[in-house]
Amino acid sequence: MGVKYMNRSDYRKIARKHGVSIREVKADMQEAIDAAYVNPTFHAQCVYRKGEKPTINEFVDHMARRVKAGYDE
Repeated sequence: MGVKYMNRSDYRKIARKHGVSIREVKADMQEAIDAAYVNPTFHAQCVYRKGEKPTINEFVDHMARRVKAGYDE
């Protein structure tokens, strides 16, 4: 994995913008990821993960790498 694309200040900015806590931001992000993996598409299966579903960091890392590479479907 290596590079961390989101840090505490990123979560803080999102939380402030939406008037919630950092914990709520992370919980909502993981909830969305979990929902996507109930019936995952081919593209969802392409996300590197250690477990059945990716963590927030694994998902953000994957998406950041795709954006950085200029690959967007």
